[in-house]
Amino acid sequence: MTVSNGEAEALCPYRLVLEHVTSRWGVLVLIELLERPHRFSELRRAIGRYGGRGVSEKMLTQTLQTLERDGLVHRDAKPVIPPRVDYSLTDLGREAAEQVRALTGWTHRRMDEVEKARRAYDEARSAS
Repeated sequence: MTVSNGEAEALCPYRLVLEHVTSRWGVLVLIELLERPHRFSELRRAIGRYGGRGVSEKMLTQTLQTLERDGLVHRDAKPVIPPRVDYSLTDLGREAAEQVRALTGWTHRRMDEVEKARRAYDEARSAS
């Protein structure tokens, strides 16, 4: 049985928003926009600085549209030539970004303990 987006929202809207906010690119977009508004290309470059593969244009567009739909991101298209579009956080988005930033800070502070726990787990599993 296939579930449409609308059906998924109706079944568990909280989980869906949480997935948007904590997705690979959603986290980085929120953290970057917490600092200041960005144009699309600026945001893409800023996210690329986090290491690993950079975000594709398509994926960044989808992420921004999803966060905009959820009321977290504001898209401001200026009617100029060439077109200028700025992305910023709404009040709701700022609140979510603060929470995400706190979680990422915790991850950085506790990574040594997580790695130690992983090693202990792996050693115990390989011993049995």
